[in-house]
Amino acid sequence: MKFLIALFATSLLTLSAWASGPVNINTASAEDLAENLKGVGQSKAELIVQYRNANGAFTHVDELVNVKGIGISTVDKNRGLILLDDAEVASDD
Repeated sequence: MKFLIALFATSLLTLSAWASGPVNINTASAEDLAENLKGVGQSKAELIVQYRNANGAFTHVDELVNVKGIGISTVDKNRGLILLDDAEVASDD
């Protein structure tokens, strides 16, 4: 039984690690944002895309807090997954 629980836990961790990867918030589709960002579902991802289309590209990761429903805690959880261009992951700067 302990083996099955350990196997199940390992499987969940592997799946969650596989699903999340760096994502460019300036070019990604709503589907990609929802799939790769923690705490961002389809509706919030669509709001990110709408904000980006209305206001232009994000120049800093913290600008995401301007999107309705995205708070600093969501930004902080995803800081290591957010790309502003295709070359770098956002940092704590």
